Amino acid sequence: MKKFIEKIVTNPGQPHMVGDGFRVFNYIPGAGISQERISPFLMLDYNPAYDFGPSKQPKGVGVHPHKGFETVTIAYKGSVAHHDSSGSSGIINPGDVQWMTAGRGILHKEYHEENFAKTGGLFEMVQLWVNLPKKDKSVDPHYQEITAASMGQVQLENNGGVVKIIAGSLNGANGPANTYTPINLWNLHLNNGGQFTTSITAEHNTSLLILEGEIEVNGELAKQHNFVLFANQGDEITIKANKDSLVLLMSGEPIEEPIVSYGPFVMNTYEEIQEAIDEYNSGKFGVLAH
Repeated sequence: MKKFIEKIVTNPGQPHMVGDGFRVFNYIPGAGISQERISPFLMLDYNPAYDFGPSKQPKGVGVHPHKGFETVTIAYKGSVAHHDSSGSSGIINPGDVQWMTAGRGILHKEYHEENFAKTGGLFEMVQLWVNLPKKDKSVDPHYQEITAASMGQVQLENNGGVVKIIAGSLNGANGPANTYTPINLWNLHLNNGGQFTTSITAEHNTSLLILEGEIEVNGELAKQHNFVLFANQGDEITIKANKDSLVLLMSGEPIEEPIVSYGPFVMNTYEEIQEAIDEYNSGKFGVLAH
């Protein structure tokens, strides 16, 4: 049985700046999709292709804390560098993913990579926040640097395109990301007229973000920058591309625990939020220069 489409977000509202280097539309929870409804996903920011122009000083987001969840940054155009209070650093280039588990707490900053900043050019990114179950909210912070070359790939029939798997599995191909709960995160690169059909359990919360192009999904039209939320009914998804298209598919098993969010902290109780604030203010997340 086909998945029933619950909602298609056609207007995500006005973009806003995150720091001075990310011009984003917020789909979760900004488009009226609550964190509980889309669990384990907590937030989805999308920076559509935008030319920031050359800059002597890289633009980005200064030092900020995280605790209790994971951040997943997917690079489509442009390059992002990052540093954190554990001493880790790195660069993600187009096609790459940075999967950071904040766990018990970390300080972090991210900005346009130096050479990209100097030349300027189109910059396109997605950032997801993924919740952690209560039992894992205090794990040590760590990274997974996922390169485009390491992702599982599935070629579609009749030159329909390719699916690149960041997390989860499809037709025997696996994504390299290690996740704390069952998650599928796939980039669908569809050629004009290409068709993709898959089955995802109705128990998962499942959605699509159309980054480029135009598709018909289970018979309904979804255009560039639309967001499709599926009801938890049925399991089959059929996508036909009306033009060359790029679609991010995300699905996950919901975490049936209370969600209490306060800025960059996501815990299960207000008391745990206050504890996170106290830990941050007392320096327990470490030190990171601005």
